Amino acid sequence: MSIVHETLDHAASASIARFTHGLSPAAVMGAWFDWATHISAAPGKQLQLAEKAVDKARRYAQFATKCATATDKTEPCIEPLPQDSRFSGEAWQSPPFNLIYQGFLLQQQWWHNVVTGVPGVSAAHERQLQFLMRQLLDTVSPSNFLPTNPEIQRQTLADGGQNLVRGAQILAKDLQAMIADAPPEGTEDYQPGRDVAITKGKVVYRNRLIELIQYAPLTENVRPEPILIVPAWIMKYYILDLSPENSLVKYLVGQGYTVFMISWKNPDADDRDLTMGDYRELGVMASLDAIKAIVPDQKIHATGYCLGGTLLSIAAAAIAREEDDPFASLSLLASQVDFTEPGELQLFINESQLSFLDSVMWKQGYLDTTQMAGAFQMLRSNDLIWSRVTQSYLKGEEPFMNDLMAWNADGTRMPYAMHSEYLRKLYLNNDLAEGRFKVEGRPVSLTDIRAPIFAVGTVKDHVAPWPSAFKIRALTDTDVTFALTSGGHNAGIVSRVGHPRRSFQVGTMSKMDRHVDPQSWEAATDKQDGSWWEAWVAWLDGHSGAVTKPPAMGAPKAGYTAITDAPGTYVFQK
Repeated sequence: MSIVHETLDHAASASIARFTHGLSPAAVMGAWFDWATHISAAPGKQLQLAEKAVDKARRYAQFATKCATATDKTEPCIEPLPQDSRFSGEAWQSPPFNLIYQGFLLQQQWWHNVVTGVPGVSAAHERQLQFLMRQLLDTVSPSNFLPTNPEIQRQTLADGGQNLVRGAQILAKDLQAMIADAPPEGTEDYQPGRDVAITKGKVVYRNRLIELIQYAPLTENVRPEPILIVPAWIMKYYILDLSPENSLVKYLVGQGYTVFMISWKNPDADDRDLTMGDYRELGVMASLDAIKAIVPDQKIHATGYCLGGTLLSIAAAAIAREEDDPFASLSLLASQVDFTEPGELQLFINESQLSFLDSVMWKQGYLDTTQMAGAFQMLRSNDLIWSRVTQSYLKGEEPFMNDLMAWNADGTRMPYAMHSEYLRKLYLNNDLAEGRFKVEGRPVSLTDIRAPIFAVGTVKDHVAPWPSAFKIRALTDTDVTFALTSGGHNAGIVSRVGHPRRSFQVGTMSKMDRHVDPQSWEAATDKQDGSWWEAWVAWLDGHSGAVTKPPAMGAPKAGYTAITDAPGTYVFQK
């Protein structure tokens, strides 16, 4: 295809994307066509759906009759899913609201039956239809509307309608902020360098893609092996250096470790051609060179978070085939190296969707933060969209803001070439786990990694589901210690010591234990209260030497001088 023809295709798709929020209409229509074709030729499934509809109508009629005649509380005819707390309040248990929400749940269950279990429909299309149906049903949930929400009605009566006035004011502010492309209200209280990302340190190296921060010691002596942290380029690094009580960096420094952190540049249209190889070379490899100069003759505890862990694994495997291993250990926090089960993100990963996304990025040169945020919000629409509508616009409550939420609003872009490459090679084709991912023209193998691994999964992770993160134990030829912590992809990792509602499980698997499945491991591993941070530091201590004096800040003779104070300059890029 000529450049002219390709340009026309990209321009057309990019124009459509403005109205579809980046979702490919062809991908959606393909799923519906697959379903419609097969259900039309499945009289048994049609009969089953009719029977289920009659059965649900019967159950609902019996429930309504009991509600009309019983003097005591009537047991519901259907229970919400465990994660669904929309109708848990006492006000929902009285007529007519119990009839309203029970009818909604019965319909929700029936529509789930409609799009699942149809003979011949592909598993990928079935997952897409489940997701789309859930989005549609969430929009009409009775909890979203004043006439059908008893809790909002009670508050409206108690407040004399002022909650709706406040809600309208909040909505007006949100619309104004959206038009002005301004950050959510409250983020101004969590500014990097002032409120968050305030652990003392220096930027000791900078290139066109990263700033490398070396943190100042907080203890008289330190472990000889430094820690390099590789965060995901999809996020600002300071999720690991939030306010002091929530800072993993400060905790590590306080435990006697010399910590280095990569701070990624926020790419723009000029960076459209940056590749995965550039991120590996200018990010991980350049940082390793700097650390070797600043802390010579020492192995390194390398740590990767999310996609940073994936990139670190690629770099470690490539290094292992060429030279002596520079790593004392590898720690992978909520990271995946096998992408066959990437959770609900796989709903957005297919050839049609990626081609459509390529066109969006082709026009801009990058994927914008708002486009990524919309996809993640849809994965948890109840928690992130409709609960906000209820709390803010109906109850009139100002949205709560904390350091983690403020960080989440401070997104980064992703360059066209790199983002397209990692989505296709990792998510779509699973090249890394299957031995096809090439570095400098040759495939890398995770089995070449010899450093011990500490891997962390989080129970409620929608981005890197913990059973997927657990697969590292079967893809490497080294001892793997796996920790499963309560919380989600972000809050589970930012699990400060002393948090009152945190627990974790941890266990080490030797090379002989590679075939244990995640559910069996979970059932056989004791749960402990507290933060996994403490277990990780104990593990790091066990793979570290005796304490010594802290290294100097930078290595001027080798060209690594203190450029500026932490948090540097890249973190402020918008």
